[in-house]
Amino acid sequence: MTHANAPLTPTGRLRMVQRHLNDGIPQAHVAAEFRVSRPTVATWVARYRAEGEAGLQDRSSRPHHCPAQLDTAILVEIEALRRDQKWSARRIHHHLVSEGHQLCLRTVGRWMHRLGISRLRDLAPTGEGLRQRPRKITARGPGHMVHMDVKKIGRIPEGGGWRAHGRDSENARAAKRGPGRRVGYTYLHSAIDGYTRLAYTEALEDEKAVTTIGFFCRARAFFAAHGITVDRVVTDNGNNYRAVDFTRKVVSLGGRHHRIRPYTPRHNGKVERYNRLMVDEVLYARPYSSETARREALQVWVNHYNYHRPHTSCGNIPPASLAPARVNNVRPSYT
Repeated sequence: MTHANAPLTPTGRLRMVQRHLNDGIPQAHVAAEFRVSRPTVATWVARYRAEGEAGLQDRSSRPHHCPAQLDTAILVEIEALRRDQKWSARRIHHHLVSEGHQLCLRTVGRWMHRLGISRLRDLAPTGEGLRQRPRKITARGPGHMVHMDVKKIGRIPEGGGWRAHGRDSENARAAKRGPGRRVGYTYLHSAIDGYTRLAYTEALEDEKAVTTIGFFCRARAFFAAHGITVDRVVTDNGNNYRAVDFTRKVVSLGGRHHRIRPYTPRHNGKVERYNRLMVDEVLYARPYSSETARREALQVWVNHYNYHRPHTSCGNIPPASLAPARVNNVRPSYT
């Protein structure tokens, strides 16, 4: 396609070349007649002599050699990390730099935009991710807003489930025919501080009010060990959080209980995003041979999240670095 401001189309170039070669008009006079420069006439005449009419077609202005171009292998890795792991541009950049690649954060963001995967909703199937623009909810300090939620996931039978062996495998069918038939569920209770993003998670057997109260007390002790005093607890409207005993317990410990608007999970977005990270990075990141193995991997990941994993909202430092008190009994990260 000819450029919109091009003075000549391929047909006009042919007429210009024929005026010089067939009619014998000097190139300078042809240039004045077609209102182009003399070097332009010389260029098209040379191309016509070398290639015929095919030489008068438009060509790409892309250079033959681009020494600063991003390596194709790195570009493939950027797209794979974004699509498979849902990592942000900053985290992908941090990962590539740690592997020894020399590139800037802006380069990663620019290529994600070119590939059409710069937004999370670009990775979702059609009709998903189309949500209203949320209002920003900002905590004033550590403990000002501690968000709580429960993530319900299916248990893994001994020997592995269908993710390890396939839906139609003999192992998957044997698990359904086993004692009790139904494997059941695991309930992941999580609490995350809205200011430091410090998180506490336990895998429990149910989501009853008494279980939630016990979890809250242990989470409160965890935050206290990091110098964080829980002031307000933000939850959804689940039965365990609407129980009078839960609210009474929160108030008796000097806190306030705030339930979000029904059917508006974005108001509890910090813990919802934390649940999404658990799903992408540990819960379904690889097949597990048993529920115990997955729970052990979850605890290692939570330790990695709190003390080793850089967090964008924390200035690319781990959440524990923003806690008022630092602890020394931090396990090494294995993820």
